[in-house]
Amino acid sequence: MIPPKTAMLLPSHAGGGAMGNNLVAFGRLLRRAGLPIGPAELLAGAAALEAIEIGDKAQFHAALRATMVHKHEHFFLFDHAFSLFWRDPEAGAHAAAMALMDGMKEQPKPTPASRRMAEALQGDKPKPPRPPEEPPEDRIDMTFTVSERERLQTMDFEAMSAAELNAAKKEIRRLVLPLDARPTRRFRPDHAGPYTDLRATIREGLRTGGEIMDISRRRRVVRPPPLVALCDISGSMARYAQILVHFLHAVANDRDRVHTFLFGTRLTNVTRQLKYRDAEVAFEMVAHAVPDWSGGTRIGESLELFNKAWSRRVLGQGAVVLLITDGLDREGAKGLAEATDRLRKSCRRLIWLNPLLRYAGFQPKSQGIRAMLPHVDEFRPVHNLASLRDLVAVLSDPRAGRMGSAA
Repeated sequence: MIPPKTAMLLPSHAGGGAMGNNLVAFGRLLRRAGLPIGPAELLAGAAALEAIEIGDKAQFHAALRATMVHKHEHFFLFDHAFSLFWRDPEAGAHAAAMALMDGMKEQPKPTPASRRMAEALQGDKPKPPRPPEEPPEDRIDMTFTVSERERLQTMDFEAMSAAELNAAKKEIRRLVLPLDARPTRRFRPDHAGPYTDLRATIREGLRTGGEIMDISRRRRVVRPPPLVALCDISGSMARYAQILVHFLHAVANDRDRVHTFLFGTRLTNVTRQLKYRDAEVAFEMVAHAVPDWSGGTRIGESLELFNKAWSRRVLGQGAVVLLITDGLDREGAKGLAEATDRLRKSCRRLIWLNPLLRYAGFQPKSQGIRAMLPHVDEFRPVHNLASLRDLVAVLSDPRAGRMGSAA
């Protein structure tokens, strides 16, 4: 929460007069829209304003964006808020009048950022007093109702507001991913094990002068296989990648041997960054490590690089691979089929998660999708909480295995 007296603490150049109040109001708008803005960001922004020509709008925007925004995925939301607020700092007070005037015109479908900004601006309006409650009537309601939590399960990530995204992230942290355990090459001592341990038996016999008193036994070690996630963070996947990285962070902190790679125009290993328990610290580290967030897409080159540099390191012991992408490659299908086929042969299961499957009439028309589809074991949607829960159930099913080519 931003204290009301924060403007009094700002430097004289930025904090004097109306500028300090406007800067605090702008910080509150960003915070209501979902950005982690506090007094530290406001003070840093005010200090930056002292070092620039405050009348230059480009310098003004760049100074506030560099000091108040810490994540790449928040840049678009900040730019939208900046263009709305600094055009008219009193926009919150006039939000109702603006909505009334715009209501007479046919409006296009608002983007998620526009909707979240509208919700933040509406936060300045005082809430109307509640009408007096009337005594309830004795009536039996037989209509089917859906709770807020159930509605959140089927809502598309791209259509969620800031509050709904925060609620979805909390739901994601409750997901448990108990992958089906698989036998390894290692053995452990077990007096009731099914295998005879000849070496341990002879070693124990040496302690009794060569007389074997008991037969040592052992059992094969069983553990879940490694989980490898390859997540597309290009412009077409940016909205979904933001919350899917939260899912991968929750999985990485719930179990061991989870390897995460992000790719757009290049491949970046963020396994170490997502191991931090604190989500904010982890995403801050990811933001510094990934230079191509919301850029182009080179799926074929990224998969080829993974096959050459990382597959032998992380795809042992029956690894399961989650390939998270919409299949829209800027290079067409160049080398994509070969790279996907090699990836499939290097792991036990290759599951392709595609948010485009949320459309009932989806057809694999793009070259990238047609090139990849014959070489994956499963083709599943990933666009809401319900699809993530279905994924967890499939990965935890001991009967599931290599399903053959997807249709």
